Amino acid sequence: MLPPDVRVARDAQDLLIECCVEFINLVSSESNDVCNKEDKRTIAPEHVLKALQVLGFGEYIEEVYAAYEQHKYETMQDTQRSVKWNSGAQMTEEEAAAEQQRMFAEARARMNGGVSVPQPEHPETDQRSPQS
Repeated sequence: MLPPDVRVARDAQDLLIECCVEFINLVSSESNDVCNKEDKRTIAPEHVLKALQVLGFGEYIEEVYAAYEQHKYETMQDTQRSVKWNSGAQMTEEEAAAEQQRMFAEARARMNGGVSVPQPEHPETDQRSPQS
């Protein structure tokens, strides 16, 4: 997420990782406390959001909730694709290669700033002619 011309020393990377781990532990612990106060046994997203508020990170709740909603949407799409792929329909080698390239592009976009890549509803009908 840093500009390409920015370099980070290895010890700074290690420190950032340790900070992230500590933050996750802090939020997890507070989420567990919130969960226990509600006599629940499973930490739910609303427990995490409440924990962020309690810990003084309320200004991030809207962004965290948006990320959660995006995750739910992507998970639902993945589930639908999985059901479609496992329903006995076979992809041709070309369709599988096109789908693989689409997934690579989507992953690259997420790594390069969270830009979403439009996805065709039916990848098997999105056949592009090879360029000569």
